[in-house]
Amino acid sequence: MQKTFRKFRAKQLVPWAVPIVLIVLWQGLAQAGILSTRVLPAPTAVVQAGIQLASTGELFRNLWVSTTRAFTGLVIGGSIGFGLGLLTGSLPVAERLLDTTVQMLRNIPHLAMIPLVILWFGIGEEAKLFLVSIGVFFPIYLNTFHGVRTVDRGLIEMGKVYGLSSTELFWQVILPGAFPSILVGLRYALGFMWLTLIVAETIASDSGIGYMAMNAREFMRTDVVVFSILMYSLLGKVADTIAKFLETKLLQWHPSYQIA
Repeated sequence: MQKTFRKFRAKQLVPWAVPIVLIVLWQGLAQAGILSTRVLPAPTAVVQAGIQLASTGELFRNLWVSTTRAFTGLVIGGSIGFGLGLLTGSLPVAERLLDTTVQMLRNIPHLAMIPLVILWFGIGEEAKLFLVSIGVFFPIYLNTFHGVRTVDRGLIEMGKVYGLSSTELFWQVILPGAFPSILVGLRYALGFMWLTLIVAETIASDSGIGYMAMNAREFMRTDVVVFSILMYSLLGKVADTIAKFLETKLLQWHPSYQIA
């Protein structure tokens, strides 16, 4: 039992080996003076900046604002992408009518729309939510469409043989079969979500982690800027971990996701 626990603990620590080595190397180069603190402050200085921001409450306030923006945009854009993907994947008529238009829009870089979005919505919350929604829409749409289209036709025919209605066939066969692809789309969308939010908050904002970084730049606080960037990466890792947890819970029936 103890040997199994040690093996499990080692397995959990292995993914963190490279980040730990990089942080130690970063600290050593900074202390040795090889790495200028104006270019990249030492990890200890970044941690101290984080502690200072937390003690004043600024960190938690901006963290809450950014997280709320990100997941609100995810819900809006993800819901539209999921619904449209189900529609075009299930109905050939809807695919012929809508998919070409969606694919044309997908090839427009959504961050290139920032000047137009500012003209439409100004620099308020609506602009940021619109950009995040657009960013997460396409990954979820494409993977939902692909998931529905790649469901095993043998299972669908079997469901029809057993007398399942169209509604029962959708809920019991098609949607569960498409779920692995849908969740992959969700993981991609989470990356686009934070990427879009970073750009949106650093261009025009008066709150959020991006605003905190840009405000620190005005005062040459490199430690706060680096800390803000690390916060984005940490939030992205947490979001990806949540998505992986959903995969293990929702896809327990799938052989590829069963834990030995």
